[in-house]
Amino acid sequence: MIEQATMAKLERYLDVVASRQRGVATNIANLDTPGYRTKDIDFASALRSAVEGGSLGMEPREVAGLVERPDGNNVSMERESMLLAETQLQFRAGVELLRRQFSRLRTAITEGKS
Repeated sequence: MIEQATMAKLERYLDVVASRQRGVATNIANLDTPGYRTKDIDFASALRSAVEGGSLGMEPREVAGLVERPDGNNVSMERESMLLAETQLQFRAGVELLRRQFSRLRTAITEGKS
């Protein structure tokens, strides 16, 4: 019915998404900070590692190839806004899957009482 492994994977998935969302928020907060360099996690690798049960590997790294302004800052509000929307959708999907797992558990408990 409800698998502990599935719940653990969903928890780790949400951890990866939340970590990326924190990074995006940090980038946005530093939009006007001279010399600030955009950082991000390798989302695909972190997610793969999370699903396989390994270390989450969520160390933020500088993003290469972004246009740098004269003050040395390379944060792109368009990129960060897009990533913020993407991570919000990913988080909502993970929470919905988790909610369904708990709903299945509640159904099993209440039907078991009858």
